[in-house]
Amino acid sequence: MPKIIALAGKGGVGKTTISALLIKYLSEKKMTPILAVDADANANLNELLGLELGITIGQIRKELKGEMQPNMTRDQYMEMKVHQALVEATGFDLMAMGQPDGPGCYCAANQHLAMTMDHLADNYQYIVVDNEAGMEHLSRMNLRDIDYLLVVSDPSARGIMTAKRIAELTGPLGIRIKKKCLIVNRVPEPASEELLAKIREAVDSTDLPLGGLLPASNELVAQEIAGKSYLDLADSVPVVKKAFAIFSEFLN
Repeated sequence: MPKIIALAGKGGVGKTTISALLIKYLSEKKMTPILAVDADANANLNELLGLELGITIGQIRKELKGEMQPNMTRDQYMEMKVHQALVEATGFDLMAMGQPDGPGCYCAANQHLAMTMDHLADNYQYIVVDNEAGMEHLSRMNLRDIDYLLVVSDPSARGIMTAKRIAELTGPLGIRIKKKCLIVNRVPEPASEELLAKIREAVDSTDLPLGGLLPASNELVAQEIAGKSYLDLADSVPVVKKAFAIFSEFLN
């Protein structure tokens, strides 16, 4: 069975950045093959990995509501289209969920998707899910047992409060988490005492331990502006070194 790593946090805190750095870490440590799932409606994980997107799962869901090809069941059609949606790279594949469901009932389509994901998952050692602020996509993909949950915040009181609420959401949704932690991203150096106090308060009032603080990084900004893959960043870049240390401690 693959190990599932999910990332969650409010919009704009850097979940996609940390997802890309995590895929870089797993790839370099030969912890492959990996399935990267971009579950944000505003899909852009592919850009940080230097890949072009094809069809999304959202588009496939819409097609499932129409007429099927003759001599093909909906399960067969979903499996065929999901394989078409996979973008292949060295050591990992990428899949984008795309836009959320529109009007009408998608219950049957989500059921077909969950069955297909169950079959697909066996091909991978790790599944990395770059999630929306909510946790609904995890339920849709039938990913109710998460090995690792990385809750990401920016260095703001609202971001840390949202991280705390997300950590508390997993119970009502019936999602079982084996291990989770908080990562605070884009932290100025040195971090203020006020920020550190907010982080301690969130950690002490929940079962969400602190995984680490990631510094703000000019190298990441420059790489993104240039349209270059984060996979090509040198391991000596300070934010990469710090991220790798957090991942190594957390995953082991």
